[in-house]
Amino acid sequence: MEGLEAKLAGSSSVTSVMDGLKRLYVKKLRPLEATYHFNDFVSPFLTSSDFDAKPMVMLLGQYSTGKTTFIQHMLRNSYPGAQIGPEPTTDRFVVVMSGPDERSIPGNTVAVQADTPFAGLTTFGSAFLSKFQCSQMPHPLLEHVTFVDTPGILSGEKQRDQRAYDFAGVTSWFATKCDLILLLFDPHKLDISDEFRQVISSLHGHDDKIRVVLNKAHQVDTQQLMRVYGALMWSLGKVLNTPEVTRVYIGSFNNRTESEVAAGPLGQELFKKEQEDLLADLNDIPKKSSDHKINEFVKRARAAKIHAHIISHLKKEMPAMMGKSKAQKKLIENLGDEFVKVQNEFHLPPGDFPDVDHFRNVLSGHNLDKFEKLNRKMIQVVDDMLAHDIPELLKYFRNPFG
Repeated sequence: MEGLEAKLAGSSSVTSVMDGLKRLYVKKLRPLEATYHFNDFVSPFLTSSDFDAKPMVMLLGQYSTGKTTFIQHMLRNSYPGAQIGPEPTTDRFVVVMSGPDERSIPGNTVAVQADTPFAGLTTFGSAFLSKFQCSQMPHPLLEHVTFVDTPGILSGEKQRDQRAYDFAGVTSWFATKCDLILLLFDPHKLDISDEFRQVISSLHGHDDKIRVVLNKAHQVDTQQLMRVYGALMWSLGKVLNTPEVTRVYIGSFNNRTESEVAAGPLGQELFKKEQEDLLADLNDIPKKSSDHKINEFVKRARAAKIHAHIISHLKKEMPAMMGKSKAQKKLIENLGDEFVKVQNEFHLPPGDFPDVDHFRNVLSGHNLDKFEKLNRKMIQVVDDMLAHDIPELLKYFRNPFG
């Protein structure tokens, strides 16, 4: 540990993996992010609370698929501000977390609290923060995990356009922070709307976190359930675009005993086993949380490197004197081609590159001529961190014999 502590600790010692990652971030990764405006394009700077936060589970689905009821089923209790109904009732993102008493905290207040990992949400503006709140309550489960309840995803262009904030962008932000993402479906609402498709696309890169829950399965008989399951798998296969079969949990996650009776003996036994499997998955989250955070940190470091290559490449393509405005416009229009040039020059995987349209939108608000040239020393520092510092950190804290 002597080499690692000498590099990271200064006068104090590294006490945990998370502590070590915090220091690596501040000393080695954040300077690269700041130099190339990573916080403007991809993700806000990390804070100490991002590393210390409890594991999070986000629930997504179209309206009335049982997201809020699922959380109440897990807590065996309602939470402050919970609303349930057949029509869209949850009109905001609600973080359900542990607290000394039951209370709801408005989004603007939550976003500026230093002990919560939600400061990055300020980038989505007051239109979003007015639709965001934190519900706190004392509960033994919430001491280990935080739930994120989301608004019902709408179908129809007009309804979707009424959102005054970037719904898919917010979802993507939470997906990065979350340890598990549950997509909830209703047997009678299997169609995947345009907005739901867009939201699922925003989860790209987090496929390992996604689980699908076919909820309210007691509403159909066994024969219908087989057909519904097949239709759901077919629909998901077209949207998720992954070769692996997604894990689908079947059940009725509510606190009403009559659903067990309506399902019959076969359904009751199936729902029981499926619920046990899902609970086992949820119980594993706290144990795997450290691994998830390390994984996200490594992904972020690789994304920051690629971002630095893109930004410095665009700077290099700008003319030294005349025609800067025209050159910038052309580079932004042909951004996809510029991405390919960067991929080929530095032998970078295409799948790790950001979404072209989103990058183009952010780029239009910047002056490319003001960007920094490629600092190879900074890139090398991050490469060394990935190749040596992080493995050394993990080796020390996971091997008690050093």
